This record gives sequence, C-alpha cells and structure tokens, in this order.
Amino acid sequence: MSVNFDSLDNVHIDVLREIGNIGSGNAVTALAKMLNKKINMDVPQVKVLQFQEVSDILGGAEIPVVGLLLSVTGDISGNIMFILEYEAAGVLVNILMGKPLNETVAFDEIEVSALKEIGNILAGSYLSALSTLTNLNILPSVPELAMDMAGAIISVPAIEFGKIGDSVLFIETEFSEGSTKVVGNFFLVPDVDSYEVLLKALGVAG
Repeated sequence: MSVNFDSLDNVHIDVLREIGNIGSGNAVTALAKMLNKKINMDVPQVKVLQFQEVSDILGGAEIPVVGLLLSVTGDISGNIMFILEYEAAGVLVNILMGKPLNETVAFDEIEVSALKEIGNILAGSYLSALSTLTNLNILPSVPELAMDMAGAIISVPAIEFGKIGDSVLFIETEFSEGSTKVVGNFFLVPDVDSYEVLLKALGVAG
C-alpha cells in the first residue's frame, strides 16, 4: 500500500519535523560559513499542505518571490523548491556581498549567480541531512532560478506532480543575522512511491 501525504499520522509528522530541524540546521550552518557571519535559526515550522494552499502561505498568489527549483534523483525522485520573498532574497544577496541590507538589489547576473549559490547550498545541505538520516542515495540537480509571482512559480511542480498527488511537505525556516530576519520556505515534493521509500528508510512506514 502506497503512503501519501494525506495518510500521515503524528508519528510521520514528528519524523518529518525532525528531518526539517536537522536539514535546516545544516543549511543555516552552511550559510553562516558562506557569509562568514553568525546566523541564528528559529525552530522550523513543518506542515503538509495542498498545492493550492502554498500561495496563501507565501502571502498570496501575486506576491513577487524568488524560487529555486531542483529535481531530485537517486533512490527517491521528485522536486525540492526553496522560495524567498523578493525582499528577503535581496537582503540575503546584500549580506553575501557586504552591502547595506536595505540597498535595492537589481538582480543582475552577479546577484542571480550569488542567489543560485545560496539556494544550492541550502537545498544541498537539507538533502544531505535527509540522505544521512535515511541512508538513501539522494542527488540534487543544478538549481533553476525564477523570479515571478508566487502562483506562477508554484504552478511548475504542481503541474508536473498534479497527476501523482496534490500535497507537498512545507518547511518554513526563519534565520537571522543580527536584527535582520529572513524567512525561507522549503517545499519537498517526492512522488508517492518515493514517499513510501523515505518513510520505510526512517522506520515509520507500515
């Protein structure tokens, strides 16, 4: 019997929350090394959402966001997205480049490249934690970056995976440097068979 998002119980959610904690912790540690700054992190919020709820979580379908999309291959398959509000993405780039945090970012080639690298490190750290916990071989692709309204960016994996299921694992990670807070949102979209593989590897699937 396949496991899907809609059949999760509290045990599954607790395990996924723990993955979120460890993965986000690894991601923030990697980000701190990259930025050479002390980065703090709040406890991640882990939820299972319907695809149509994702835009609302981000603040509405028309809010401008920066999204990084990676496909996942190996022992599991699916997508992982890392989405930042446009303003938060600008703050991250300014921290990385040593500019005033409130400086307007043009998102030219240099800034986009920096943002891709940040997204690559964060998503890679998260997947590395997941791989370590499960002993599964999980390989991320090179990230694709898009700047658009939240509804448009969310529609890409929604269309691709809509035929498999309409739910997504949402992990909200709030990290801060000094008094500056940035909220990043991970969306893990494994296919149904991969979800079963994940839970079995974690010892919680029936």
